[in-house]
Amino acid sequence: MPEAPTQYLNHLRPIIEGSRSQTRSSSPATSIFSQATSVDDLGDMPTIDKIRPIYYSHSSLESAGSDWTMGSDVTEMGGGISGPGSGGIKKEKAPKRFPEEEDEDLLRESESRFVLFPIRYREIWQAYKASQASFWTAEELDLVHDMHDWNERLTENERFFILRILAFFAASDGIVGENIVEQFALEVQIAEARAFYSFQSMMEQVHSETYSLLIETYVRETQEKDFLFRGIENIPCIRKKADWALKYITPELPFRVRLVAFACVEGIFFSGSFAAIFWLKKRGLMPGLTFSNELISRDEGTHTDFACLLYDHLHHRCSTEQVHDIVSEAVVIEKEFLVDALPSHLIGINASLMCQYIEFVADRLVESLGCPKMYGATNPFDWMELISLQGKANFFESRVSSYQKAGVSRSGRPGTTTTSTGADGTVTTSDSTHMSDRVFRVDADF
Repeated sequence: MPEAPTQYLNHLRPIIEGSRSQTRSSSPATSIFSQATSVDDLGDMPTIDKIRPIYYSHSSLESAGSDWTMGSDVTEMGGGISGPGSGGIKKEKAPKRFPEEEDEDLLRESESRFVLFPIRYREIWQAYKASQASFWTAEELDLVHDMHDWNERLTENERFFILRILAFFAASDGIVGENIVEQFALEVQIAEARAFYSFQSMMEQVHSETYSLLIETYVRETQEKDFLFRGIENIPCIRKKADWALKYITPELPFRVRLVAFACVEGIFFSGSFAAIFWLKKRGLMPGLTFSNELISRDEGTHTDFACLLYDHLHHRCSTEQVHDIVSEAVVIEKEFLVDALPSHLIGINASLMCQYIEFVADRLVESLGCPKMYGATNPFDWMELISLQGKANFFESRVSSYQKAGVSRSGRPGTTTTSTGADGTVTTSDSTHMSDRVFRVDADF
């Protein structure tokens, strides 16, 4: 557990002392509290059950100092605490708004946000239903055959590259999830978008669990596992990507800027790593890893498209220069990561081609944000053409893992049959009367 901020403990001291004087005047807690460096050090004082969840949610000095103030909401505490995230408390101030955001329909508070119907934003609702239809869990993956490939068919350089990718992925979905929970889901006020963000938050946890499971499966040494699980701390190129994303988890920047930035996180920072794993698919290696990659890359493509969809609903958007600046920063950092992680002697894939691919993906993203291309790059990987992160290219229904929950239609209307048409013209149908049915198309020949 992290150390409690001194300012935070000092802030709680008079509250606890006030409560103690009323309920436990002879308690030995005085000496315990004076030496406390974490909430757990405070023992079983009557107020601890309310203090601990607050500390766990807001353990940084900044949040303790700026979000929490003395109040009168919790009578047991003798003074009470007002702040976010715990029972018997209340948020003192609304999310910060920039003047130009006052007339943004997405951000304007309305009591209608508590009720889904009638649907007012049909496209946003359909995005939610499409995401819901593709639900899956980590337990559905089969990694049995991966270990033979890992031990017998992959080179040391290839294993190194894959582990660097998994180390980044294991932490990155947690960052995306934190941004949703701490920022976007609180700020966006329309019910349809909140439904999407709620489902996305859950799927980010599925992704994070999957990547952790992959590391746990492939790596036997405890010390190496710990090194990879703590990749943000231990691997500079991963830390740089994480730091860039984390600087946008703040209400101090306009919503439109942060929306573009996290479109870059999911649409650019993930794209090179997805491509590298699909390169293994092309070679017929690591079926469990590559199938999980198909599912996750499809999800992230949906999330990226959703960010672009919300951005299109904003009245006040970033200038082209601002979009290009944000995207350019992300591209530079992603290129650095790939150059650092990608060994130079791999057949069919190298740092130069990967950097070109990143530029290609970035161009598609800025176009989706309504801006002109920046690089004019072409896709150097013909085997990636059908599995681009752009959901608008029908990636959801392409040859790669046509996988959809039966009975849930993308339009949001109930249906009896789910039909998926692949790029090769193959039609796959699932009968919704069997709600456990899944449509798997993992036999694509790249």
